[in-house]
Amino acid sequence: MGRDPKSAFGADDGGPLDKKALAARIGKIAAIGALVLALIGSAAVIISYNMISIPSANAAFEAESSFVYYAGGKKEIGRFQAGDQNRDALSPEEMPALVKDAAVAAEDRSFYENNGIDLKGIARTLFTNATTGSQGGASTITQQYVKNLYLSAERTYSRKVKEAVVSLKISRQHSKDEILTGYLNTVYFGRGAYGVQTAAKTYFRKSAKDLNIKEAAALTAILNNPNGFDPEKAGEDAGGTELLGRYQYVLKGMAELKSQGKALSEYDEATLEKAKESLPKFPKPKADSRLGGQKGHVLTLVKNELKSLKNEDGEPLFTEEEIDSKGLKVTTTLSAKAMKASEDAVRDVRPEDKKAVNPKHPENELHVGAATVDVKTGALKGFYGGQDYLESQINWAASGGMAGSTMKPFTLAAALEAGYSLKDTWTGEAGLEYAGGGEVRNSGQSDADPKGHSYGEHITGIKAMEESVNTSFVQMSAALPNGSEDVYEMAVKAGLPPDEQHAEDAPADYRSIPAYSIDFDPKNYLLTLGRQAISPINMANGFATIANGGVRNTVHVVSKVVDAKGEVVYEWDQRDGEERAMSEDAADDTSYALQQVVENGTGKTAGVINQPAAGKTGTATNAEDDVSSAWFAGYTPQLATAVMYVRGKGSGKLDDWLDSYYGAGYPAETWAAIMGPLTDDLELEEFPEPAWMDGIAPQDGHEPSLTATPEPTPTPSEDCSKKDERKKLCIPIEEPEETQKPTDEPTDEWPGEETTPDESESTDPEVTETACDWFGDCESSSPPADGNNGGGNNDTGTAEGATQ
Repeated sequence: MGRDPKSAFGADDGGPLDKKALAARIGKIAAIGALVLALIGSAAVIISYNMISIPSANAAFEAESSFVYYAGGKKEIGRFQAGDQNRDALSPEEMPALVKDAAVAAEDRSFYENNGIDLKGIARTLFTNATTGSQGGASTITQQYVKNLYLSAERTYSRKVKEAVVSLKISRQHSKDEILTGYLNTVYFGRGAYGVQTAAKTYFRKSAKDLNIKEAAALTAILNNPNGFDPEKAGEDAGGTELLGRYQYVLKGMAELKSQGKALSEYDEATLEKAKESLPKFPKPKADSRLGGQKGHVLTLVKNELKSLKNEDGEPLFTEEEIDSKGLKVTTTLSAKAMKASEDAVRDVRPEDKKAVNPKHPENELHVGAATVDVKTGALKGFYGGQDYLESQINWAASGGMAGSTMKPFTLAAALEAGYSLKDTWTGEAGLEYAGGGEVRNSGQSDADPKGHSYGEHITGIKAMEESVNTSFVQMSAALPNGSEDVYEMAVKAGLPPDEQHAEDAPADYRSIPAYSIDFDPKNYLLTLGRQAISPINMANGFATIANGGVRNTVHVVSKVVDAKGEVVYEWDQRDGEERAMSEDAADDTSYALQQVVENGTGKTAGVINQPAAGKTGTATNAEDDVSSAWFAGYTPQLATAVMYVRGKGSGKLDDWLDSYYGAGYPAETWAAIMGPLTDDLELEEFPEPAWMDGIAPQDGHEPSLTATPEPTPTPSEDCSKKDERKKLCIPIEEPEETQKPTDEPTDEWPGEETTPDESESTDPEVTETACDWFGDCESSSPPADGNNGGGNNDTGTAEGATQ
């Protein structure tokens, strides 16, 4: 009689199947199945073990430097991390026991027991990866050493299998001491330092053998996140808190090693507990000698932008380790000609007796920041960051200072968009009282005239821009539907970044250099006068937006990145960086007013270049009512450049320290010295004609008729240009009669409006050529008193020392 098939599943020949017996029998079958799978898996492991050999370390371990190039990708600017990676390998005998203990406590507490791989950790990671879709983790010190020395950092399961097999082989061929030493010689500690010996010198300026227990624990704590745990980036931004937590974790692990008798060095529990209280003191990092001159400022800007780039999932495209050692080829937007022009201009124009570096009296350092941006693309073409990078790592082109009257164009643009016109009028009288309880002063203050110049009760927006009349622009800002908030919104859209407190107000995909401004408060009633600190790079980009017909481009310095395999892994997409900030008409009208600043106003110094130019002077005052920054920002149809002069930490007193402390002085001269060489060879390009916007003004009392000037009579002329015809300065005729006397002399500043000869403008102060020459710039006809600047400035006077 044959066996009943059901008996195989727990049923006997004579009766029904018992449930407990069924469960037990199924469990046995599952166990047999698992055993069979384990045998198959074991066979696969054996096959893999025999097939996978240990790769050659020399070829795979050689890290590749990353190169940075000027625009075009041919001329090298510099490189991140040399081929030797600053590595100084130690032998097992030279490797300090204290460092070995700290590394084991930090990275692999089962190091002395495991055979090179952590099976429990792998199982846990496989489960996590399967449920979350990630591809990380659970590597022992041996596995990390194998990955660093023999394999790549790619996140694939095949690499993990190879890593595990090679780790098993390495653990059989080398002692634990050799593996641990090899790991500590190859692992990345951040700041370009590979290996603990170089890391000790980089972070603590000493050899590894001289590290104390706090320093050893801190270094090995940094291993967990070399970029994020860099103590220079630590502090209130959570980096310091996280590093401290990891550091205490390492010290706790060292205590466990000691209690288990596994510690190689001598230390006691009391020392560990005392060490847990705080991190060791980290000396200020030394600058790499390869970063001398402006090169260090360039490479820092490039690295910061590379680290800020994200993929579609919002993850970083490049880690610092990849930037430093993975053979990237980075093409920037920078022009060697523009970089040289900036440096040469500053060297030639700045006063020789004012140094950029004065170790004994840093408060007397004169700092100059300058930046040039491509109007059409937002590409940073050149900049001057200040002093040699090796002497100070502050890049004044990226850090900036108080903006002063360079903010006024954004106020005018906001007013035009709100419905006002260039012909509308504003008070030019000094001493305007404002809602905050103070009064606004104009330039030209003196003991006899403490409120500064008065330019008339009603002056046009063009006149106000030409002479940088503070009272006009404060009144203009107040007359907007949302006051200063409209000015703020316009400036941010144009390219001046918000401060961190108001970062949520920035447009989508907003990027700038740097990411934030300082003290940029939209509710500041005097925001138009520029108390906020803006970088020259961002200011140049904001002015470029006006020159570009109101379209803002994201300012950027990285154009393309190619990896070691020759594949393009990043390329700037112009479409991602474009956003309309203002209408084309508003941009053209604002630009027209800025052209008049160069032709007739405070910016005449900048008009020496061959291309048409537009721009704005700016001066600001600090809390003590001293002039603390001087600017000139302007553009041609092709390029926009901003130049800033500041003292000391960026807010020191310039008046009575510099012989000329207005924007029309050194800043405008520097601007012209930069832009001349850059535009001389360009094809002549004209600015668009003004649109003469004239909407519905949101507030009465600013009508053009208030200027009380005679209506011009257009003159027939055979030489009448289209531009003059549009302004109604003349009427074109084909064949003038003999008795006619055609003329092309303009009789007005704008169409349909009246002019008043300068000699009859009794409210406008007389500015003589002698006075202008005497003070070295045309911003003011007389020197300011009490720390108040001349006419190209942002000049408010308040009891609180408001920005001027």
